Amino acid sequence: MKKQGSDSNPAPVNPALPEPLKDLKIKYTKIFINNEWHDSVSGKKFAVFNPATEEKICDIEEGDKADVDKAVKAARKAFELGSTWRTMDASERGRLLNKLADLIERDRLILATMESIDGGKLFSTAYLMDLGACIRTLRYCAGWADKNHGRTMPMDGNFFTFTRHEPIGVCGQIIPWNFPLVMFVWKIAPALCCGNTVVVKPAEQTPLSALYMGSLIKEAGFPPGVVNIVPGFGPTAGAAISHHMDIDKVAFTGSTEVGKLIKEAAGKSNLKRVTLELGGKSPMVIFADADLDSAVEYAHIGLFYHQGQCCIAASRIFVEEPIYDEFVRRSIERAKKYNLGNPLMPGVQQGPQIDKEQFEKILELIESGKKEGAKLECGGGPWGNKGYFIQPTVFSNVTDDMRIAKEEIFGPVQQIMKFKTTEEVIRRANNTSYGLAAAVFTKDVDKAMTFTSALQAGTVWVNCYSAMSAQCPFGGFKMSGNGREMGEYGLHEYTEVKTVTIKIPQKNS
Repeated sequence: MKKQGSDSNPAPVNPALPEPLKDLKIKYTKIFINNEWHDSVSGKKFAVFNPATEEKICDIEEGDKADVDKAVKAARKAFELGSTWRTMDASERGRLLNKLADLIERDRLILATMESIDGGKLFSTAYLMDLGACIRTLRYCAGWADKNHGRTMPMDGNFFTFTRHEPIGVCGQIIPWNFPLVMFVWKIAPALCCGNTVVVKPAEQTPLSALYMGSLIKEAGFPPGVVNIVPGFGPTAGAAISHHMDIDKVAFTGSTEVGKLIKEAAGKSNLKRVTLELGGKSPMVIFADADLDSAVEYAHIGLFYHQGQCCIAASRIFVEEPIYDEFVRRSIERAKKYNLGNPLMPGVQQGPQIDKEQFEKILELIESGKKEGAKLECGGGPWGNKGYFIQPTVFSNVTDDMRIAKEEIFGPVQQIMKFKTTEEVIRRANNTSYGLAAAVFTKDVDKAMTFTSALQAGTVWVNCYSAMSAQCPFGGFKMSGNGREMGEYGLHEYTEVKTVTIKIPQKNS
């Protein structure tokens, strides 16, 4: 594939969409430690499946505690004083991250096809959105590598005092299945630019792109042990990372339930630092004065993007009473236009859910909505004879006490609720244990500003949704997690602040 740019003159990261690869060969199925490929210590493997066809793609080496131990030892050695990584110029770390971005651009078609086959993601989304985000994130963090400055401060007395921002050490990073490659890059890029080393556990459903990234990391010239990748399962490999006494920090994206286990494990082991990006039940509030066409479209994409498998999904739509019926009518019309099918095929707008477990959970929640009195406007069942497809589903007349209004569905199921007053909808929007994202649609600036301060969420959008970039911090309030990823705030999660004070000699008068 033709290289699309260089460090000095980068090309746009969203080029024209090519066709996916017809016969993708999976080359990397082993554990990546010290820039080498290893069999699992146990000899176990696990199968990876295509959720659109339910066919097996390949077998992957199954890492567990013994493999995590090997990876941590490699990462610790690479982090030690005197190691190549620890003594490397910060600008050189930035160069390596830019080189990795170059290699992703070169192999963009391979990685996008892999994401589509492995995770059911639309090829167009993977190629244009996900790969574009990966390239931008790496280049953004590469630019920070030699700019992570400390400060000087006027300490009382005759002293010179300054701070150093030093890397934490070995970082365990546990990746979800819904955005495998984006989350891989979101985790490693800030950690590496600050000088840390990492042990990554990709999700067992979607390990292929992470392992391919191991080959690119080696090709880019990262020293051995700086990045180690251990595919495996949460209760074994993931738990080993969370409990490990020689891991200094854990970053996790996934469910709130697992996030609690990781925080508990960190507390019981070495009080390692933990950042968590967890679940959400994000409200979108639409006032009668909003641009209705725009609001319907944003509400639709905000929920149905990637089959609803998105932590920030706009899964509680609150619509002001005067426009409620028209909003519901247009939302049904929009949802019925979808073309479901193989995510590699042109014209397909919705792919499969990730696996049978998620598929059955979503269908069970849809049934609960029917039983609890919500009005099923369209969809509501499986689609096709093969693969984990669910029809685009819209519920109206949803009330706050229903399961579909409280639980994170993580599927293509839109809930539309009615409200009358601003005070009422603020209270209802905040009446959740989650606090990841929120949005308000209105032409009234005062009303918009009231909402941005009142809504308990890490990100609040006004007249838009899902607008994100590498420059902007992302994370949640309440049980949606703690800490931030991306932006300058995200770098703070990967450094320790050291205060250095030097006494200034004074001559006797």
